[in-house]
Amino acid sequence: MKITIVLKPKVISDFSNVLPNLVDWLRRRKCTVQFLHHEQDRIHKIFKGKGKSIEFIELSQISKMSELIISLGGDGTLIGVCRNAGQKMPPVFGVNMGHLGFITEFNKIDMFDELTRILKGEYSTRTLSIYTVEVHKFGKRIFKSNFINDAVINKNDISRMFTLSVEVDDEHVYDLSGDGIIISSPIGSTAYSLAAGGPIIHPGVNGMVLTPICPHSLTHRPLLITDKSIVKVKVDRKNSPVNLTLDGQHNISVGSNETISIKRSSLRVKLIENPERNYFLTLKEKFTHGKRSY
Repeated sequence: MKITIVLKPKVISDFSNVLPNLVDWLRRRKCTVQFLHHEQDRIHKIFKGKGKSIEFIELSQISKMSELIISLGGDGTLIGVCRNAGQKMPPVFGVNMGHLGFITEFNKIDMFDELTRILKGEYSTRTLSIYTVEVHKFGKRIFKSNFINDAVINKNDISRMFTLSVEVDDEHVYDLSGDGIIISSPIGSTAYSLAAGGPIIHPGVNGMVLTPICPHSLTHRPLLITDKSIVKVKVDRKNSPVNLTLDGQHNISVGSNETISIKRSSLRVKLIENPERNYFLTLKEKFTHGKRSY
């Protein structure tokens, strides 16, 4: 089996013991272990020059060249892997190197026991939707990317309110004056959207939520729409440029005469499920949501 391991960026010390042991363990089970090409220097530092036979692939090859992806880090690491998914993406095994996250359901203590089960094919998966963002100028596409959690449109200016025009399926929803807007997936509803007053959405719901950031009008409330819709956001010319941030990891500037278009992609990612966890248990652990007081 070809297994690609993706690591939390920039960290070395956290992987100095775990990673060599994991690679040796996988090789003893006749697995081919691969890392991303841009990680060569860090991998050699972690293995202290003893990893000369390690194979590397480009990020663009991860779907075609892997039969299993192991994400070692946290939710951010796993989101970064999923956002770059291609067609026929292999299942992703998310291992959190710290505290358990929302989508990284396994911890490093149980990692080898879970991998034993996975290599035997004894696992189930859940499907995670990917969302596409495009920016058009005068009808021509000038940018395209994906997100898993959310797309955020705001400004860098401190305490500077601005206006956005929001459309859903070419129908005008509102002109929003405030600090911006968050377009969130169900998975991302517990991230920035929740902090801005948005609802918690169960991952089984096929929807997107539009959450205004500090709206000037009290009538502009979070709005849940179907994920079959296409959301378009236009920036008032006198308020441009604005920032478009995807999953808190990728940022571009959007100027006047440019339209941001967001929809659910045809791409999907399969995440390996932890049979001992469920969504509501995670909510209770993360937010003490619904915990009994007696």
